[in-house]
Amino acid sequence: MRAKIWDLPTRLFHWLLVLLIAGAWWTAENDALAWHYRAGFAIVALLVFRLVWGLIGSSTARFSSFVKGPGAIRAYLGGRAPASVGHNPLGALSVLALLGLLVVHVVLGLISSDEDGLDPAPLAHLVSYDLSEAAHELHEDGFNLLLVLIGIHVAAILYHGLVKRRNLLRPMVTGRGDVPAGAEPMRAVPAWRLLPAAAFALLFAWWIWSGAPPF
Repeated sequence: MRAKIWDLPTRLFHWLLVLLIAGAWWTAENDALAWHYRAGFAIVALLVFRLVWGLIGSSTARFSSFVKGPGAIRAYLGGRAPASVGHNPLGALSVLALLGLLVVHVVLGLISSDEDGLDPAPLAHLVSYDLSEAAHELHEDGFNLLLVLIGIHVAAILYHGLVKRRNLLRPMVTGRGDVPAGAEPMRAVPAWRLLPAAAFALLFAWWIWSGAPPF
């Protein structure tokens, strides 16, 4: 049976994040610092939106639907997990790792400063110069770890497509896919929930852009 698996906000988040990470890398490699910061702020907004949408969004977008404990992961690896759609318990670890590393990576970038202190990031004034310089180095080195996690994510998609004959890419484009027997399709939520999630994400990114002044 084919049915809805991913809602539009989740799919837009996914593909915009792909484009913005690529854009952030390109701007860093070509010393386009102003555009690098803009890409970073856009990523901030996306991450905040995803965290909020993970609480109030559709069923497959919610963290409570796919973040499971060790028992569920063992059951999945042993082929005993109940049929479901969306992220499986093992894939959830990849999602959490990517989101967590992105949050840390963005924070390090926002407080970083170059060796001369001539181009400090928007939030560098909130920390000491030594910490800001260390954050700059960690921000650069951490991108390699991010690439490793992205590579694992892509490898998992290829494994499911080539070995398990299950296309994970198409549902993230169209929103629809094959639903295993006994599994519940995505449960949508009212469209108005998108508004507070997007508004909060944009306001938070704007607050960071303005130098994160105190409330």
